[in-house]
Amino acid sequence: MSNIVQFKRPKAADRHKGNTLCRRGFHKWEPVKGTPFDVDSGRLVTRYRCVRCGATRTEAR
Repeated sequence: MSNIVQFKRPKAADRHKGNTLCRRGFHKWEPVKGTPFDVDSGRLVTRYRCVRCGATRTEAR
């Protein structure tokens, strides 16, 4: 007899884990390590990337 592998559909909670927070605007921002900051037009510009979905944003101070 051969081994029988049962395939189950993943639960909805497992499929969308972490994505629902980002869709509702609750990203988990971390600064980008490669370019910690850029100087643009005399202002400090920092790039951030969301750990869960990969979206990027810039913040100028």
